[in-house]
Amino acid sequence: MNDTTVKKVDSAHSPEGTMGQKYLASGVSVSMRLWEESPGSVDPQPMSRDYEVVGFVIKGTAELELEDQKLLLNPGESWLVPKHAVHRYRILEPFVAIEATAPPAHVHDRDSK
Repeated sequence: MNDTTVKKVDSAHSPEGTMGQKYLASGVSVSMRLWEESPGSVDPQPMSRDYEVVGFVIKGTAELELEDQKLLLNPGESWLVPKHAVHRYRILEPFVAIEATAPPAHVHDRDSK
């Protein structure tokens, strides 16, 4: 039988993760999260995750260091961070973005590793 569960999440009431992300709608195979970051925020060390990320910039600018590349992320642009890719973000302007993670980032503490 197909899963017919309908979920609606109001970001004003979403739970926050330890990195400041707001968890949005989540299914079995994919989840979404909202980032609202201030300039100067930077990941202390490059990291890799056991999930794939695709994101879309709504507002602001960030720099993504991905493996040996540096990408500038601007409004209207999307990006991909492959599973296990070494990466780090640096926020250059007040930044708002939506990301989808597959499998869901919050399951089994994937965000805390």
